[in-house]
Amino acid sequence: MQERDRENLPYNTERQKLVMPEYGRGVLLMVQHLKNIGDRAERSEQARAVVRTMELLNPQVRQQENYEQKLWDHLFIISGFDLDIDAPYPRPEPSSFDAKPMPIPMKGSRIRAYHYGRNIEKVLDLIGEQQDGEVKNELIKALATYMRQQYLIWNKDSVSDETIFADIEKLSEGKVKVPEGIELSKISADAVFARPSIGGGHENRGSRNRGGRHGHKQFKRK
Repeated sequence: MQERDRENLPYNTERQKLVMPEYGRGVLLMVQHLKNIGDRAERSEQARAVVRTMELLNPQVRQQENYEQKLWDHLFIISGFDLDIDAPYPRPEPSSFDAKPMPIPMKGSRIRAYHYGRNIEKVLDLIGEQQDGEVKNELIKALATYMRQQYLIWNKDSVSDETIFADIEKLSEGKVKVPEGIELSKISADAVFARPSIGGGHENRGSRNRGGRHGHKQFKRK
């Protein structure tokens, strides 16, 4: 190709932006040509040929429901909604394609303490509905033990029972009161708490991790 020919080639940045790139610039040029056809009947007939070409270029559209109407909608979108033809489907309104997506509702209220998780709050709600007694006390103790484990995984090296008990009453908004005299079992000196990874296993930081020989971060309690 000669240097003069290269200079005359248009850059993509200088061309009209493709509204629907999946059909390519060739279809855009066809649609622009349709607008220049004076006879309405001929223009409508050529539009059908363009739609058939669009179907060949984007065959996956056949997997959609009412795909033929979607192809005609795409034709009008590419034309800027100003194509005057006799189409088998009504011309769509531009506003129907400008609607903002519906917001995704959040799962209830915000989590009060992320290191415990939302399930802890649900368990506290269930315990709060129990009648006072030995069964309820055992549930509170079991939950406190579990919460202490979660706390040690995600936070500092040690935590007092009083801190866990205070979190229970705070997260339950006072609905669950920790009875006097409850004591949690002592943590073994060999206990190891490892953070779970996104993949479901323990957190792995590779051979350079200084937390343990198996590559996951470890927390030993004294």
